[in-house]
Amino acid sequence: MSAGIEVVRAGALTTVQDEGRFGHAHLGVGRAGALDAPSARLANRLAGNPVTAALLETTATGCAVRPGRAVRVVVGGAPCRVTVDGRPVAWGAAVHVPAGAVLDAGPAAYGLRGYLAFAGGLEPEPVLGSRSADLLSGLGPAPLSDGDVLPLGPPPSAGAPYAGAAPWPGVPDELVLPVRFGPRHTWFTPAALRTLTTAAYRVSPHSNRIGLRTEGPALERARQGELPSEGMVLGAIQVPPDGRPVVFLNDHPTTGGYPVVGVVPEPALAAAARVVAGTVVRFVLGVR
Repeated sequence: MSAGIEVVRAGALTTVQDEGRFGHAHLGVGRAGALDAPSARLANRLAGNPVTAALLETTATGCAVRPGRAVRVVVGGAPCRVTVDGRPVAWGAAVHVPAGAVLDAGPAAYGLRGYLAFAGGLEPEPVLGSRSADLLSGLGPAPLSDGDVLPLGPPPSAGAPYAGAAPWPGVPDELVLPVRFGPRHTWFTPAALRTLTTAAYRVSPHSNRIGLRTEGPALERARQGELPSEGMVLGAIQVPPDGRPVVFLNDHPTTGGYPVVGVVPEPALAAAARVVAGTVVRFVLGVR
């Protein structure tokens, strides 16, 4: 067996992610990268990796893998049951997985996305400087399937991984997202802007890595018609024809023609990666 990671159970949607690819929006290539960056970085630190190392991002159902050599692994992000060859091991801390043993990160107990960091990091072929999978463009490794094998980097040469208590980010019962209006908030009525910042929305089950879709009151337009396509940024709140806001996440398109009523600052977006369908979403007006 090679010194790679064999996928035994791929789960609902498991992808390779790192910090993402930057500086290519002018070519129509978005950032991608781990949606819950704080959790991904912490998992890498606990595994003894640099925060830039590639790791696995799971969605809801977890995944199971078999390493070809003994390796230190950290399962973090959404809390779940973790086993090695059927025996329970720690979640949120570094564990030793022998060569050929099966590590199973089970379904999320709460929250949505989990992270599996392997000492040495995953090393599929980089594309434009990143190993991240981008679901919209198709760049990077494809979402995992049973039987896939991922190259594993050499063990870190630095000292032992961090072994203290690690405060993992929590999963909010209610998602509160600060909003800065613009650039196209004038395309909506004053009543619509009040609705956006006072109504309770819910996370739609149609949300994904491209965008967090919402269910709730539609935003009324003050202007009809569509814009010529213009640049889209991470956190943009685009409003499609049904009037329900969509918050763009890491795999978002780099251009779009539906008006953007506001933008959620990047630091607030990690929490959007953690919440499940049905979670209440509130947009709170920040700096204009």
